[in-house]
Amino acid sequence: MGETGHHHQQQPPPVLVAPPRSQMPLGAARGPIWTPTEQLHQLQFCIHSNPSWPETFLLAFQHYIVMLGSIVIIASTFVPRMGGDHGDKARVIQTMLFMAAINTLLQTILGTRLPTVMTASFAFTLPVLSIINDYSDRTFRSEHERFEVTMRTIQGSLIVSSFVNIFIGFSKAWGNFTRFFSPIVIVPVVCVVGLGLFARGFPLLGNCVEIGLPMLILLVISQQYLKRVFPRAHNILERFALLLCIGLIWAFAAILTESGAYNNAKEQTKQSCRTDRTFLISSAPWVRIPYPFQWGKPIFRASHVFGMMGAALVTSAESTGTYFAAARLAGATPPPASVISHSIGLQGVGMLLEGIFGAAVGTTASVENVGLLGLTHIGSRRVVQISTAFMFFFSIFGKFGAFFASIPLPIFAAIYCVLFGIVAAVGITFIQFANNNSLRNIYVLGLSLFLGISIPQYFISNTTPNGVGPVRTDGIWFDDIVNTIFSSSPTVAIIVGTLLDNTLDAKYSADDRGLAWWRPFQSRKGDSRNEEFYSLPVRIREYIPSRYL
Repeated sequence: MGETGHHHQQQPPPVLVAPPRSQMPLGAARGPIWTPTEQLHQLQFCIHSNPSWPETFLLAFQHYIVMLGSIVIIASTFVPRMGGDHGDKARVIQTMLFMAAINTLLQTILGTRLPTVMTASFAFTLPVLSIINDYSDRTFRSEHERFEVTMRTIQGSLIVSSFVNIFIGFSKAWGNFTRFFSPIVIVPVVCVVGLGLFARGFPLLGNCVEIGLPMLILLVISQQYLKRVFPRAHNILERFALLLCIGLIWAFAAILTESGAYNNAKEQTKQSCRTDRTFLISSAPWVRIPYPFQWGKPIFRASHVFGMMGAALVTSAESTGTYFAAARLAGATPPPASVISHSIGLQGVGMLLEGIFGAAVGTTASVENVGLLGLTHIGSRRVVQISTAFMFFFSIFGKFGAFFASIPLPIFAAIYCVLFGIVAAVGITFIQFANNNSLRNIYVLGLSLFLGISIPQYFISNTTPNGVGPVRTDGIWFDDIVNTIFSSSPTVAIIVGTLLDNTLDAKYSADDRGLAWWRPFQSRKGDSRNEEFYSLPVRIREYIPSRYL
């Protein structure tokens, strides 16, 4: 995993093992046998190697555009239900973007040190809807007052629930739990990190097929096929085709809007297809810096806090799976347990800040931005750190940020179809380090993967538009916790996979489970490369007690 200077040192291709034909098993003579490979050899820049500065800034801007979609979707979903207007939605987007920048810097400097963008999490959907419903029948002087009271209640719930992540992270409880993982657990967890988000893919794209489908097709053709047709433009198309496609399809959507193509369309079609339906540019302030308690004094209610605690646990599980995918796509070793635990603790600190500053939801590691590492073949940490400059800039200068936030959501959905698929496929690659011919492993993998998708789908499909899930008891707080946990694919996959892998003939299947390869990476000093990828900057490390590292 070595690098020299600023460029990744290409390693020789893996050795193909070709045993004598007389010793080959049935069918083996038809092709080579690929040996397990810890690093993806087609990566052009790894975690601490960097492209040129102009490319770094363009790639960083690309990361900003990709992470923006989730924030816009969440704000567009929740703010109108809270009673907020377009101006409130713009300010919520600015706040979440501002906090995403802070949390991304925290993680890339003090946390996992992996090139992961932190963005708004959908895991908080049910707790937030529960809070919204609690105020829907109450009388307020104005809808704006109802919005502010709802936001203040979310603030209080985020502040209290943040201590869940802070405790399980800095107490090393979460890290000790991850020591029960093996490649057999990681495969389904990382797979469903991508596959579990399928509702944000083609179902969202289908809301405006005439924009979303051309975006998907153009992205695949330009990024994968044209770079082979035009070798001189190979690097440009591989790294920046996404930006080119967004610009072309966005312009196409603007032409359709101005030509009156949607004048007689349904309201939902107008919302999805038109480029002038977000009203963000007209309502966003020119300059505004998010500040603590901007909506007022936080409101603390126990019934809502417990639901948020469930979401905090879910974000821990989701981020853990995303970190393993990011490590693979950045050319790093799997993150040690201590690094994972420390990062979850910092994620709790970030959630505490989000509650103080008034974000609508907490954050988690962005799956789409990890997929972008694989799409561009560039896993540079510096690129992600530079992307926070764009987040800060556009969160403060609202008019400019609102311009990019007005990109139609089906364009983002087309991008997600590619990026989520890449992350899911990365999960499959971990099976090479275990015995994929073991029926015991096949059973654990199959059940974990299937239930990781099937159980959340049951909970989501049986949840009402008001956020009331299938578990309905006299304790609403209990319902919110259970419904939130089992609506998350990575969380279910972690529960099922860890339980099966550590109880089903675990002692006698250590080699089949890939533990001989896996265990050295679980401790910081278990593999010499761990310190290379995950050590904190020297000046920061001097001031942190060793017991916290």
